[in-house]
Amino acid sequence: METKTLGELAQYVGGRVRGDANVKIHSAATLGRAGEGDISFLSNDKYEKQLLTTRASAVIVGSDTVATSVPLLVAEDPYYAFMQIMVLLHGHRKHKKLGISPKAIISDSAKIGADCHIHEFATIADGARVGNGCIIYPCTYVGENVQIGNDCILYPNVAIYEGCRVGNRVIINANAIIGEDGFGFATHNGVHHKIPQIGCVVIEDDVEIGAGCGIERGTLNDTIIGQGSKLGDLVAIGHGTKVGPHCLLVAQVGIAGSTSLGNHCIVGGQAGIVGHIIIGNNVAIGAQAGVINNVGDGKVVLGSPAIEANQAKRAYGLIQFLPEMRQSIRELQEQIERLASGGGPGQPQRPDEP
Repeated sequence: METKTLGELAQYVGGRVRGDANVKIHSAATLGRAGEGDISFLSNDKYEKQLLTTRASAVIVGSDTVATSVPLLVAEDPYYAFMQIMVLLHGHRKHKKLGISPKAIISDSAKIGADCHIHEFATIADGARVGNGCIIYPCTYVGENVQIGNDCILYPNVAIYEGCRVGNRVIINANAIIGEDGFGFATHNGVHHKIPQIGCVVIEDDVEIGAGCGIERGTLNDTIIGQGSKLGDLVAIGHGTKVGPHCLLVAQVGIAGSTSLGNHCIVGGQAGIVGHIIIGNNVAIGAQAGVINNVGDGKVVLGSPAIEANQAKRAYGLIQFLPEMRQSIRELQEQIERLASGGGPGQPQRPDEP
């Protein structure tokens, strides 16, 4: 674990110090949990009051106008600066350098790059190509003619089916399945007949796939996960879907086949998106939303069916009042009926009225 002065950290992230630049920092924590030697960050104004009570030795902020006695590191993007400092102090997960285990099963026709580390019981099939510096954990399967770029990490029990292509610096977490057959069936006389899936899956550079994800190969066209996109756990991507660059798909998102997402989209947890629609660039989709229509660039949608966010907040905010509104409407209808029949408001019905 590294120890740095606040001044050194400010220089590292291109920020500036307000307060004691010589304070020692050895770790990082949230404002509420931080103690002596920890650095924290403030990127959301609703937590600003915690600056008055935090025990952190320093806090990263976006403005030096905040009120606190704690030394500050002022940075243009506090959360990004916090990430940089976390990497500097703690680094990423270290992987054991063991070379190629004699218990790994590697086809004679497979090509393995330099400085790869392949654990026991991993299987590399015929014609597969693995780039330089890759880590492949136990029980992972790399299918026939799969291509994997440089510096990739495949955690235990990952399965990559035949013909799929994985770019550089891709991380695929445990139990993810890449290139399974798409959910494609032709129903004839009540029987579902399987359609061959002849596309593959293309995962571009710097993508991270969460644990337990399922990404289907395309029926005719490839399924594509764009550069820099990140998929949470248990995300399901249908056949022929295209996820653009730098998207964030939170856990348990499901996207049906042949849908297209633009770049820099954010999809909240458990959201579902139907097939054969187009989601534009910079779109945000709320958690548990059900998207059934095209969504234009820059839109924020919520709810099921998903509608524009401000409209959704108003609409769903009325749900709790529906019972009272229903009763009020009934009372108004009764008054209208009495007026129409000649009775006044609040007057009893005539004897011949039901």
